[in-house]
Amino acid sequence: MDSFEWNKIAGAVLGTLLFVVAVRIATGFIFEVEEPVKPGYVVQGVEVPTGTGATQAAAAEEALPDWGTVLPKASVSDGKTISSRCEQCHDLSKGGPNKIGPNLWGVVGRPKASHPGFDYSSAMKAKGGSWSYDELFKFLKSPGAYIPGTKMTFAGLSKADDRINLISFLRTDMDSPAPIPPPQPAKAAPATVPANGKAPAAAPGSGAGAPAGGNGPNGTAAVAPGNVPASGTSTAGSGNAASGSAGNANGPSGGDSGKDSSMSGAEGHVGNSPAPATGKQPSSAPPKKP
Repeated sequence: MDSFEWNKIAGAVLGTLLFVVAVRIATGFIFEVEEPVKPGYVVQGVEVPTGTGATQAAAAEEALPDWGTVLPKASVSDGKTISSRCEQCHDLSKGGPNKIGPNLWGVVGRPKASHPGFDYSSAMKAKGGSWSYDELFKFLKSPGAYIPGTKMTFAGLSKADDRINLISFLRTDMDSPAPIPPPQPAKAAPATVPANGKAPAAAPGSGAGAPAGGNGPNGTAAVAPGNVPASGTSTAGSGNAASGSAGNANGPSGGDSGKDSSMSGAEGHVGNSPAPATGKQPSSAPPKKP
């Protein structure tokens, strides 16, 4: 093959590359695509979380179970089935060897990074504490997220029921099962506060807000001694004064009677006794002639 043939081959390759580049440039001019301001796309029906990262992390933190309630109901057999995933890296028998991970016999309640003969990561040693129910629950969800730098590469158990069942099995994987704590007391419902922040008004007729008129008979206001309405006093006084006037017109005895009656009428104006509760004026009959 002479040099002319090689030139034709090289020209064909270069021509093809130039054609591809030219088509790509031309396509960019013809079909201009605007880049989105924010990468990605919106999924209809999915609410976008708002707030800072710390707020979202706090909201996403899973509530810890009430072990006194969930452990008696947990399935130990299901937990033993789930523990088969652990046996690839751990031995669960008493006195068993360490494998990729430490032996897990009696792990519930055991101090972290304490099993003899296993080289724990510095992150696990720095964590401290013991493997309580709460710690196992959080660690088994995502070991790498809960203790960054741990040697445990297990992805974790996302379902809370799976972790509870596994922990219920691990608490029996020891000489005597770990104790179950008592159930937590029920939380009282929070008191409702009005939107304006003010306490609700007292109901009418209760306590100090009851009207004074409710204390008298037939719903009438009670009158204290000495505070007699003017209508009752004037009627009594006028009645006694009339009796006195009649007594003066009909003889000496009548005059004395009239004088006493006038004094009685004056006392009626002072009013030392309460008026009738019904508020009716007493009738005074005209005196009989002797």
